[in-house]
Amino acid sequence: MKRLLLLTLLLPGLLIAQHTIKGKFTPAKDYNFALLYKVNPTISDYVTNAEIKEDGSFEFKLDSTKTKGTYRLVYAVPQEDYNFDIIYNGKEDIELTFNSETGVEFIKSTENKLLAAYTNSMSMVTQSIGNYFSQESEDKKALKAIFKTQKETQENFEKAAQGTRALAFIKANKPYVPETIEPVETYIANLKAHYFDYVDFNNPVLQSSSFLEERMLNYVFGMSSDTKDEVENYKENIDVVFGHMKTAPKEVQRILLFDLWQQMADLREEAVANYISENYLMDVAVKLNDQQLLKDLILYKNLSKGTVAPNFNIEIEEKGKVITKKLTDLKGAENYIVVFWSSTCSHCLDEIPQLQKFVNTFQKNKVKVVAIGLEDEPYGWKNLTYDYPEFIHVYGKGKWDNKIGNAYGVSSTPTYFVLDKDKKITAKPLDFEVLKEYFEVGEE
Repeated sequence: MKRLLLLTLLLPGLLIAQHTIKGKFTPAKDYNFALLYKVNPTISDYVTNAEIKEDGSFEFKLDSTKTKGTYRLVYAVPQEDYNFDIIYNGKEDIELTFNSETGVEFIKSTENKLLAAYTNSMSMVTQSIGNYFSQESEDKKALKAIFKTQKETQENFEKAAQGTRALAFIKANKPYVPETIEPVETYIANLKAHYFDYVDFNNPVLQSSSFLEERMLNYVFGMSSDTKDEVENYKENIDVVFGHMKTAPKEVQRILLFDLWQQMADLREEAVANYISENYLMDVAVKLNDQQLLKDLILYKNLSKGTVAPNFNIEIEEKGKVITKKLTDLKGAENYIVVFWSSTCSHCLDEIPQLQKFVNTFQKNKVKVVAIGLEDEPYGWKNLTYDYPEFIHVYGKGKWDNKIGNAYGVSSTPTYFVLDKDKKITAKPLDFEVLKEYFEVGEE
């Protein structure tokens, strides 16, 4: 009975036994909150949050139910851009500092400090190799010594990391080390050829981190070619990356390929984004029955430059009669500006008069504006259309649930598209100033 009573008294203490992740952000005024997630191969689970105090300090308390693994600390939005990973082994408290200029530094944590030391050591060796080749040195003994240091550094850290989660990252990052001295061109070619030799896309530890994404992006954007243009080089690099990830679970492929697709879309590399979609990502979406992803990829392709813009009906007055035409039926202008706006949008009410003034500076038939008003009701919009008699006006009933707006992927107003005389999309300016610049450069 006494033993049972003792166990009962100890059990609550065992359950609430905890470790902490704490640290300090600088400059403190730039940060307000911190969120903590547990990273898994296909999803990140929310764990907890903490306020960042006036001095920049924060603290997460992890009870005994929090298992070892990789955790992600988010400190701003968008979350996918402002975060860093932390290894938690379930045995120790973690303390760190973070600065927007220098990044994260671990003050207390065996595994995180070990991984950071490895990264710094290998970075210094890599820099030494770069300096050797850039200085066109012919001291082969010096280069042999650098490669010997690189090999020994890798071996020593692998030994030191035995039994830790950090070992997976250290082994996956193992660099190519030549057996004999190579010309710089050969060395660079071999670096590229052996870049993924030790990267296992099926490793759940690597999947539960940002490592695979960073490795992929570094290869695609970092491995250039003197014989191919940028787009073809990207495509070739993407083929190589997929060749190494093709045995990984489809869910993992989706995450990585979508991240890469999004990077290209954000950079407005439409040809490359569509290459990823058509050759790899759509197939993954089909196999996962991810209908929303398929819809988004098709929409993006349909709105890429060089494609005919989605068609829609337009009511115009000719010879005193109102007739219905299609966008593709319009004639007489060299360029068409399709602008989505709203009578309740303050930015629109500022930019639409500027658009009118700007378009009126061109010769007749140079530019024609087709203005689609996304509205909940027509009355305010109709009154405003009289201020712009030279525009072709279209009523977009339903505002954000409008067929035309949806076909053009409109999520904010104003949104601009520039079409040529054949109604092919030639530009998608982000705002009015970019629209002006597009035409002004074209006039030069």
